[in-house]
Amino acid sequence: MIIGHNLAASKVLYFLNINQMHMQKAMFRLSTGKRINSAADDPAGLTISEHMQAQINSLDAASRNTQNSICMLQTAEGGLNETQSILQRMNELATQAANGTNSPTAISGIKSELSQLEDEISHICNSTNFNGINLLGSSSNLNMQIGATDNSYDKLSLNLSSFNTAKSLASIINGGSINVDNVTDARNSISVIQNAIDEISSSRSLIGAYENRLNYSIDNLNSEEENLTSAESKITDADMAKEILQYSKYSLLQQVARAMMSQALHQEPNSVLKLLDSL
Repeated sequence: MIIGHNLAASKVLYFLNINQMHMQKAMFRLSTGKRINSAADDPAGLTISEHMQAQINSLDAASRNTQNSICMLQTAEGGLNETQSILQRMNELATQAANGTNSPTAISGIKSELSQLEDEISHICNSTNFNGINLLGSSSNLNMQIGATDNSYDKLSLNLSSFNTAKSLASIINGGSINVDNVTDARNSISVIQNAIDEISSSRSLIGAYENRLNYSIDNLNSEEENLTSAESKITDADMAKEILQYSKYSLLQQVARAMMSQALHQEPNSVLKLLDSL
């Protein structure tokens, strides 16, 4: 009989520590909801998870970028829509002025309204902006990141000169092309205004095409992000039912081990005392 060491208690202590470690790990996974909480839990899984998370973050940022681009296009389209409404009214006034039965007073009233409408077109052209970017009076290029990679198909270059029809129109109007002093000038003005309406319609159609593309891009980004998030979740998320079972298992083993430890601590001394009593 070995008196200096209690081998039974040592073995029970070892399993107590093992059970405690597994209990804590299960408890931590239950509290965080994650299977991988440190690199030691799954080195390979952690590497894959971090790479996926970077992709998810990039897709989320690209989706926000694309939504901002859509908002910008909607702002530009709104300015062009107002300009086109004004042009429709100007076309109506020019057509009215082209009738030879108008009195000088009527022509004067038409000219006054046309002048105010011309000023408003200039105002719309100069005030339609998004985050400080003039949308209807600029010829610069806007480079938009609408994807998660550096590939060309994840970028969109937008030339704002495609939308500065309003600026060109304002220059034409301010240059005196709209004139209703007589029937001939009024009829010429009708042609100028109708051409301007067609140009605005063309610009609005282009904006609509860009906007439709970006809407599809957002749908694709959201779908890709959802799929990656689901895949990343399968790698890192804890199986809650399994972890509860593990925690219950090691909790029970811990209770049994404590009872065995108590028995082991008293078993050896009692055996020695019985041996001494028999002498």
